[in-house]
Amino acid sequence: MKTFFFTLVIFLSIAQTYAQTSAHTKEDSQAILNLINSYTKSRDTKDTVLLKQILTKDIDQLVSSGVWRSGINEAIKGMMESSTSNPSERTLHVERIRFLAETVALVDARYEIKNPDGTVRKMWSSFMVIESDKKWRISAIRNMLPSSGN
Repeated sequence: MKTFFFTLVIFLSIAQTYAQTSAHTKEDSQAILNLINSYTKSRDTKDTVLLKQILTKDIDQLVSSGVWRSGINEAIKGMMESSTSNPSERTLHVERIRFLAETVALVDARYEIKNPDGTVRKMWSSFMVIESDKKWRISAIRNMLPSSGN
């Protein structure tokens, strides 16, 4: 009988833990979608003030060329240089938000860059976002260019 109750307590504890990490509201998801839209807007308008509000200080970014950007200053500098040297229309279409914990989510998005000549570069972006002080911010970005076989 003791084994039964012990097993029941363990099972309920595990179930409650998983229920807590998956109990995110529509408001959380919408806030994250708004965050990604703000990121796109800040890149389009080269708004460094907005970027400083939506990125964590320790952000890191891996761009499709293989360059790592570490820290908010390096990330913003690289983003502005990229937006200036490649004045293209950028779009992010969020495909999935996966909550890893109460304050951490992984966001997968299709990333398209429409070049001035009309060609479109199709990539993937993943964002690690964290909630701090009731505000979601971008902590990491990974941009991937699929191989021609995909």
